[in-house]
Amino acid sequence: MDEIQVFHRSGQWCPGRRIGDVVAYDVKILPEYQVAGRPTVDRCFLLLGEGVQLTKPAVFEDQIEGWWYVDVVEIEPTDAGLIVHDTYVDFLIPPAVDRYQILDLDELGDALREGRLTASQCATALTKTQQFIHHYLRRPEEGPNGPQHHFPPPTVTTLEALPSFFEEPKTTGPR
Repeated sequence: MDEIQVFHRSGQWCPGRRIGDVVAYDVKILPEYQVAGRPTVDRCFLLLGEGVQLTKPAVFEDQIEGWWYVDVVEIEPTDAGLIVHDTYVDFLIPPAVDRYQILDLDELGDALREGRLTASQCATALTKTQQFIHHYLRRPEEGPNGPQHHFPPPTVTTLEALPSFFEEPKTTGPR
């Protein structure tokens, strides 16, 4: 497991860990989005080969608590770490993964129209969206579309169980 830094769209460099093609990182929720009595840190997961970011937002309450929020993203490797760029397409996926909602396609259209995304970036975001649906959300009875993957991927589950990346590692024995 490798340490890594990830630049989140909130303007923060965030500590993370990488196992293979999956990166987990912790991001402090900005004060204006915090909910009283709820955690103030989210753990995000980047599926590097898929161009998606998964989060179970700490601010989700009531009917959507525990749901996954999935962003289709561009991931830019730099010397400092990874920079995540939102491409506006999002999903909401409940724990049972028996249905899903696609969000913000209007924002994708607006970004293309206003020049915040190129036509190529828009096409890539739409392709990644369809691939994510085929790999993770389609049921076998809906027809073959390549290999089916478990959602969330097992490596995400492993990284989800780790303690906060903001905490200093505990040492054992005398220094």
